[in-house]
Amino acid sequence: MAYGQENRWSVRTAPAGIAQEAIDVGLREYMLRVYNYMASGLALTGIVAWAAANYGFYQAIAGTPLLWVVLLAPLGLVFAMSFGIQRMQPGTAQALFWVYSALMGLSLAGIFLVFTHASIARVFFITGGTFAAMSLYGYTTRTDLTKFGSFLLMGLIGIILASLVNIFIASSALHFAVSVIGVIVFVGLTAYDTQRIKEMYFEGDASDVATKKAVMGALTLYLDFINLFMLLLQFFGQRRD
Repeated sequence: MAYGQENRWSVRTAPAGIAQEAIDVGLREYMLRVYNYMASGLALTGIVAWAAANYGFYQAIAGTPLLWVVLLAPLGLVFAMSFGIQRMQPGTAQALFWVYSALMGLSLAGIFLVFTHASIARVFFITGGTFAAMSLYGYTTRTDLTKFGSFLLMGLIGIILASLVNIFIASSALHFAVSVIGVIVFVGLTAYDTQRIKEMYFEGDASDVATKKAVMGALTLYLDFINLFMLLLQFFGQRRD
């Protein structure tokens, strides 16, 4: 009997309390893995963004076609991971996540040239506290958040469309409205996505499947965090003189 089959058999035939305890331990380890990937990705993004701004790399590519490559490459990687994750090896998925995090760092390096370092740090901790609270709620709540998911996704689509329109009309009122609604949407998505990632856990998953689930879960929460951070930075960030 294969190890995975033996493991599933032992849990399913064990007393209910022991089986539930095994699942709880496995779920905690799985979620910790997701958060570790996400935190590592955020750390890499921050380091790359700071280095690119302080050592002049971002300034060197600003205004050149290479900047568009840096800005659009993360979007391409998200699509590649979202639609190709099942065909990838776990190591490939992890590598793409690190590459994505580094490219996001390059694309976000400009914030160190626009906002003071102190205000960036302050907003980061505000975002971290908000994210932690909502993710904890999504993990622990017994309320099914699925019914809110469709509204949040519609709100996300609305934000994207409104942002595209505002590129051409440059309305400060629309920008403010999009930012406020965006904060609400990503706060809600943090709880919703955490619950969804938790429910994707299955004790009998093979190790490669579990790894790919953890990477995709980390990518989802990473995007929630980054978007929430960028929106809050518009409200609380202090611009350089």
